[in-house]
Amino acid sequence: MNFDDTPQEAAFRAEARAWIREHAPRELHDELAASGFGQPALRSRDLMTAAKAWQKRKHEGGWACLHWPREYGGRGASPIERVIWDQEEGVYAKLSRVFIIGHGMCGPTVMAFAEEPHKRRYLPPLASGEEVWCQMFSEPVAGSDLAGLRTRAERAGGHWVVNGQKIWTSGAHLSDYGILLVRTDFELPKHDGLTMFFVDMKSPGIEVRPIRQVNGESHFNEVFFTDLRIPDHQRLGPVGSGWRVSLHTLMNERLSIGAGMPTGFPELLDLCCRLDTGDGLAIDDAAVRARLATWAVRASGLKYTAWRSISALSRGEMPGPENSIGKLVAGRTLQEIAAFAMDLQGRAGVVVDPALAEAGGLFQAMLLRSPATRIEGGTDEILRNIIAERVLGLPADMRADRGMPFNAIPTRVER
Repeated sequence: MNFDDTPQEAAFRAEARAWIREHAPRELHDELAASGFGQPALRSRDLMTAAKAWQKRKHEGGWACLHWPREYGGRGASPIERVIWDQEEGVYAKLSRVFIIGHGMCGPTVMAFAEEPHKRRYLPPLASGEEVWCQMFSEPVAGSDLAGLRTRAERAGGHWVVNGQKIWTSGAHLSDYGILLVRTDFELPKHDGLTMFFVDMKSPGIEVRPIRQVNGESHFNEVFFTDLRIPDHQRLGPVGSGWRVSLHTLMNERLSIGAGMPTGFPELLDLCCRLDTGDGLAIDDAAVRARLATWAVRASGLKYTAWRSISALSRGEMPGPENSIGKLVAGRTLQEIAAFAMDLQGRAGVVVDPALAEAGGLFQAMLLRSPATRIEGGTDEILRNIIAERVLGLPADMRADRGMPFNAIPTRVER
């Protein structure tokens, strides 16, 4: 690993730092800095309005979607320059999280598989924040088996007619467009009968229902399709190639999510250094220090695993499946730390009002949001399979349905 910038990278970092210093919405700095994982980034104003304004400013300055080609709204920067920008953007990056699915997952998929006129129409306004995208994969029946989805698309002349349901679609209620994975052939094996499209989320036949979450927010959604008509030219890749297209999307998803997931360790250490438990500061307790040491080691391991990816990018290489390791470990650690911080606070841990709770209710919000981190972007079990097969070289899971037509796969036990 190399922790030092090259002369070219140092010059790029200085340029990025100077531009941010001059153009960032500094009036939002303190509020953004005080917000934690699971909490709204802003309370004083509408987050989407502020996010779009910052994204537009970055786009006009040539700092949006840096690694995208210029003709699609980017800068044509190298992968390591993208990493440097992410480091320098700091707390203002919290404004950009509303675009993470569009920029990190949908955009690269459209860039790789859409027709050229569509790339030039849809990618620039996606890069500028003018239009928001979502990703519609998960279904109630399929669970973690993405290839088991049942939303149906049938050809009707130059269109496809779609009926079915998606669930856990992040940001669908805020989105203008989305990518959609459907089944176009029920007689082929489940991985072979899928096709990917992109759709206008305001089309007749689409109904979005926000899901009320335990933390009071509604970030996830159910999406229902009733005789939705999609023009064939909005297909991403050939008919039946949806699994290959979706793997491209998922690879970018795990890179986007796994590389920057928080653990809550710095915040916990700060809490322990100032929280009076009644028997002195929490940090003075040997048992507390032992737990902190365990999480410090994990946080350090995650840091250097991320640096391996950054070093690979600096050499022009593509990082491997180590981002699955990062997401798996970080998601579990986040949940453990939030629960421990709540225990330290005792009865005060039930107070969720940021104006009254210790640490502004950070750990309460973190705990309520943490289960989703172990599901979104691949469940713990899916990530363990990826690590086992692609990192450790272990045999793949046995699949009783391998090669079986999808409509012949049993869906229930007959009694």
